[in-house]
Amino acid sequence: MKRSQLFLFTTIIATCPLQAEDPPWTALFDGKSLNGWTQKGGKAKYSVEDGCIVGRTVPKTPNSFLCTTRNYGDFILEYEFKIDPRLNSGVQIRSQVKSNNRVFGYQVEIDPDTERNRMWTGGIYDEARRGWLNDLSRNEPARKAFKPGEWNKIRVHALGDSIRTWINGVAAADLVDSMTSSGLIGLQVHGIGNKKGGPYEVRWRNIRIQDLGKHVWKPLFDGKSLAGWKPLPGGTWQVVDGAILGKSPKSEPRHGILLSEKSFKDFTVRAKFRVTSGDSGFYFRCKQVKGGVSVHGFQVEVDFSQETGGLYETGGRGWVVKPSKEQIPKKQYKPGEWTDLQLSAHGGRIVVRINGRKTAELVDDPGRTEGHIGLQLHGGDEMHVEFKDLAILTPSGK
Repeated sequence: MKRSQLFLFTTIIATCPLQAEDPPWTALFDGKSLNGWTQKGGKAKYSVEDGCIVGRTVPKTPNSFLCTTRNYGDFILEYEFKIDPRLNSGVQIRSQVKSNNRVFGYQVEIDPDTERNRMWTGGIYDEARRGWLNDLSRNEPARKAFKPGEWNKIRVHALGDSIRTWINGVAAADLVDSMTSSGLIGLQVHGIGNKKGGPYEVRWRNIRIQDLGKHVWKPLFDGKSLAGWKPLPGGTWQVVDGAILGKSPKSEPRHGILLSEKSFKDFTVRAKFRVTSGDSGFYFRCKQVKGGVSVHGFQVEVDFSQETGGLYETGGRGWVVKPSKEQIPKKQYKPGEWTDLQLSAHGGRIVVRINGRKTAELVDDPGRTEGHIGLQLHGGDEMHVEFKDLAILTPSGK
């Protein structure tokens, strides 16, 4: 983890209290029974012994999960664990269950891999979905904080699209991701296949949570009209089949912009886009200016090329983050198909994801902090681009 990242991480903790009055702690485990929990996935054995939930491996069964019977969105979660060094485990958060009883979603890793000297305990893995999202390969203090063969303590903060973890009081993962905003909590016993020996076990105790409510998605586009948006000169915008369609001919030199009437500061938004032809962009923290470009500000590149997902600053630094082919391979982004965009902009932390894959990130950026959202038609290009399902992540009740 870079020095600037560590500074940001500790600054957030010091300066941003969760609420004026923190909610009470609630025990998720009563120390005597598995009330409030149900098993999903494989057939590992779960029991209560000596005030602990004990998970033991069973050969030839897939990953097993002991899950809460209710979902949680925003929360602080704490628990202690002790694990056999030959076993892998983890704790699911904001997770879901498929029709075949398979659990998937964010997992706070328990990784006692001393053979490879990895020990990424406290990192964030996306179980049965995208794999590693925030490992600890660049966070040596967190790796060293894990104590093999002993009791360890994990703390998890999940608030909006931010998921942060600590291992024995040391800052570990710092993930920005808005794919899932609520779900179950689950205790994993990893499958061991045909591995001989065992059973291997993992123990949990002192599992407690502060429920902070949840965030929900609220639409920025009603799917029927351009209410809340204003078109700037250049190209045309209309609503067709529940999507915003923007078009302009190559002979149009101006950058046509559909600009939000509202200005935004710190936010997380999502959208779907489809580029049939041309070079477009999803502007944010922008302001209207005179001239053919219409606005100055950040834009997430939305292109018929593989530059999609990069960060460009019109009227400023130009390319800020230009994605490589490795960051967004062709299998992840196919021009002409509907594509998912996630954008998080909170203070100087900006994160862009295309189809769930991170393509750009700025940490402690000194640039623009507030402005409008805008959809772009690039001048001098044959433009045909669509946007739909635009929404902003908002605390429930606001």
